[in-house]
Amino acid sequence: MDQYRGKKVLIVGLGKTGFALINIFNQFECQIKVTDIKPIFDLNKPVKRLKKINPQPQMTLGEHRDEDFLEADVVVYSESVNPNLPQLVKAREHGREVYSEFAFAYKHCNKPVIAVCGSKGRTTIAHMIGYSLKMDQKNVFVGGTSQEPFCNLLIHPNKDFMDYVVVEVSPLQLQSLDGFSPVLAVYPNIEERTIDGRFSTAGEYIENSLKVLRNLTPESFLIVNFDKLSSNSILRNSQAQTFWYSRRSFVKMGVIGEIQGTHFHDRRIHSNIHYHSDFRVKNMRIVGQSNRENLLAAITACKALKVSDNAIQKCIETFPGIPHRMEFIIEKNGVKFYNDSKSEKMSELRETLDNLKPPVILIAGGKDTEQEYEGYQNVIGDKVRLMVLVGECKENMNRILGDATQTFLVGSFDESILLAFQKSRTGDTIILCPGNESTDIFRDYEEKGNYFKKLIFQL
Repeated sequence: MDQYRGKKVLIVGLGKTGFALINIFNQFECQIKVTDIKPIFDLNKPVKRLKKINPQPQMTLGEHRDEDFLEADVVVYSESVNPNLPQLVKAREHGREVYSEFAFAYKHCNKPVIAVCGSKGRTTIAHMIGYSLKMDQKNVFVGGTSQEPFCNLLIHPNKDFMDYVVVEVSPLQLQSLDGFSPVLAVYPNIEERTIDGRFSTAGEYIENSLKVLRNLTPESFLIVNFDKLSSNSILRNSQAQTFWYSRRSFVKMGVIGEIQGTHFHDRRIHSNIHYHSDFRVKNMRIVGQSNRENLLAAITACKALKVSDNAIQKCIETFPGIPHRMEFIIEKNGVKFYNDSKSEKMSELRETLDNLKPPVILIAGGKDTEQEYEGYQNVIGDKVRLMVLVGECKENMNRILGDATQTFLVGSFDESILLAFQKSRTGDTIILCPGNESTDIFRDYEEKGNYFKKLIFQL
């Protein structure tokens, strides 16, 4: 990293990743300039934060200027920036060092990398693997997201003592990443989707999702979801040591002698990797079918890495979940509290309720964005014993969904938690799952979720 000392650095994109990069290059006394296509009135908070940095980086906002890219020695851009941006192409043609944030971090990472790929579940699986490794007395960095960019590893105080680096890798990050060779890769799923400006066809999206496989060797491990990806010939024919996982029983499917991996059988998780193990899931803290799948992926990865069964069992029983994503908070008087403030769409609310066992007390509502509430009456009627609505959209939600279950409208967020707890009984699950944006009162879903947790501990 010392080779960058004093160089001219251009950072493209002024999000959390951009600030992480500024922090890194400041430590090497670089001449930093930042550029973002958004106009200054859309970047009020980031600009205020930039002005507090010493020395203050130069800024180009509302446009990308060719001269900024050509004057820099090094250009680093965030995941949200298209790698085929004309200015980035021109910088490469003129011999500038151009990296995505992820590629820059990987270039300077000299530790074994565990990559969690695919379309959904990456964050939970990555943190479960990291949690188990920590339970096994390993030093681990978990990142690859905007919340914890991969590049933060480069200035981590314990970076030289890390045993593993666990990163989640999206198809967007893989688009501009060549030569990526993790010791272990996990594929929970691959959806067929397009992304405007990045992947014009589903085939292009899938091709980028599978890019990691090109550099796996016979010494590498590949962990794959049998239920969703067993028919994928590219994954089946990888030269890596492949282990599968399934929510169904390998014994009942008749494949126990053909494949190695992890599966559910007789209410326990069984694994035949290296040696037979079985794990109890009765006291699993986080709930839902998708989280059970995520757990299977993490256990399979940990078994491949020879993590102790003890550490894996501790993860099953104590892993609390990812903040704001069906996060288990506490159990009070036989009532369990969960924070799912990241679910800001009704489709996500439905998915959350599908993963819960009744009786549920649901706290929902938020900013009124004229969202469609029709079609959600059945899932609320089936799962929700009592619903508390709060925020700008509460009247609209009540008009469409209020008859599906016992419903209360309250005037403040504080009141919603107090009422939910007062109406609860032993065995109930109280969950904050807004189904709407949180910006009517709060800055974002994180602030709402953190305030929810604060109120719960004050009950």
